[in-house]
Amino acid sequence: MAKIIIFRQKGNFGKTEKFLKNVRAGKLDAMLERYGQKGVEALAAATPKATGTTAASWYYRVTRGKDRAVITWLNSNIVDGVPIAVILQYGHGTRNGGYVEGRDYINPAMQPIFDEIAAKAWEEVKRG
Repeated sequence: MAKIIIFRQKGNFGKTEKFLKNVRAGKLDAMLERYGQKGVEALAAATPKATGTTAASWYYRVTRGKDRAVITWLNSNIVDGVPIAVILQYGHGTRNGGYVEGRDYINPAMQPIFDEIAAKAWEEVKRG
């Protein structure tokens, strides 16, 4: 004898769909720009400073696709093809065979920004 399983669902995804339509329509541009700048400020403040060049070289770019928007944070301080922000984060070898250990400064600086973006997005979804 076959068993019958019945699923019932109440409600809909109207608020989520409205949020996603707003994203697609570009209505979140100001928010993306604001968080892009907040990320730059957080990275600049957290970057180890010998000369301050790397800290002052952070910038962001917002790119939009058909179904998404992306904030990318970049650093323009590149010396002899080496991105200085990356070697500060992960470490690097020296000319005389030594090694300079990296310091995780990017993740702790950006985590509060990511958390804030997620909370704001969820708030928008709930509000509809």
